[in-house]
Amino acid sequence: MPTQERANRFATAPTALLFAALLFFAAGLAAAAETFSIHGFGTLGAVRTDGDDVEFVRDLSQARGTGDHWSAATDSAFGLQAGWQPAAQWQVVVQALSRYRYDRSFRPEIAWAFVKYEPTPNLSLRAGRLGTEFFMLADSRWVGYSFLTVRPPGDYFWYLPFYSIHGADAALTLPAGEGIVRGKLFYGRSRGSIPLADEQWDIRGSPMVGGYLEYQSGPWQVRGSYANLRFEHDLPLAPVLLKEAGIVLAQADADFLKTRGTRTHYYSFGLVYDKGPLQAHLMLNHIEQGSNALESSDGGYALVGYRVGEWTPYLGYSRVYSKAGKRPPSQVAGYVVADSHSDQKTVFAGVRWDFARNLALKAQWDGIRGDADSLFPYRQDRRATWDGRLNVFSMSLDFVF
Repeated sequence: MPTQERANRFATAPTALLFAALLFFAAGLAAAAETFSIHGFGTLGAVRTDGDDVEFVRDLSQARGTGDHWSAATDSAFGLQAGWQPAAQWQVVVQALSRYRYDRSFRPEIAWAFVKYEPTPNLSLRAGRLGTEFFMLADSRWVGYSFLTVRPPGDYFWYLPFYSIHGADAALTLPAGEGIVRGKLFYGRSRGSIPLADEQWDIRGSPMVGGYLEYQSGPWQVRGSYANLRFEHDLPLAPVLLKEAGIVLAQADADFLKTRGTRTHYYSFGLVYDKGPLQAHLMLNHIEQGSNALESSDGGYALVGYRVGEWTPYLGYSRVYSKAGKRPPSQVAGYVVADSHSDQKTVFAGVRWDFARNLALKAQWDGIRGDADSLFPYRQDRRATWDGRLNVFSMSLDFVF
């Protein structure tokens, strides 16, 4: 069976067995004591495009994407989360997740595994394996049921290909007028890899630090966030260029394109309104890259949905644009830098049908209109024929339990 076809299968037998074992084990614990709980979530997704000049991916953590054929790999996922509360102020949480990974498999991983301590009702301390909260809503990106859309808008979220850190955070919540103010600080080291052609960019051990300040009052929620990441490893450019184009990377180019020791800064602003039938989002970000190999970018999206009974039609617009820093010293370095360029806008529209309790069916169209040199958000690009225009058609069944 071809590699891509295997990747499109939602789960392998070992994956299913592992999740079944976890489910029965946690269910047994829950029956034995009320301090245990288990919850699950998942998405059965299908997506295709109207072209094959690029492969569309959910984000840059995915090694391959989909073209003009239906694929279940891009959006499908399954997760289980178990919680144990041994005392009133203590909680232990473990979350397992199966999704299409950087290594082209659905191998399950432990996404979260942390201990939470609340010495007072307004102070929360956590340590262990934590979800990343660089942007608003980022830590729940794979819980499709929590999003109005089929997937989080890519022009805004593409640049976050990492999902968890080993570290700690502290959150403080205080009353403020008719609302509440919540602040969080975190520090940790990243996990995983980012695919680059047939190689992997190792981001393990890269230190991350950041935080956010949020205000919530009634249906309004507003958040400002900042985070930075210092890479511990260089991009695997030498083997990629040699294998893909037969080019030997010169030392001067390697020095110019280094990522090790460079720091990337993430700034974001989020505004959410959710009351009655109306839901609206406005998200903006700026990413300042410390490496010459990666272009700095600005992105954002606006989304409006209106619920009528079980149906919620929605309409959105997103935009991303990047620009290079220093001038590359050679054509080879310029070729690498060009691979990180983005310049496109997307109009997306769809409908969500909450046809049963904890079940939602969605259908969505994305109309991507960009320049031909907008290559960063995609895989397997054919630069000679790609014109920057793509239509993406998606369907998903989301559930929680």
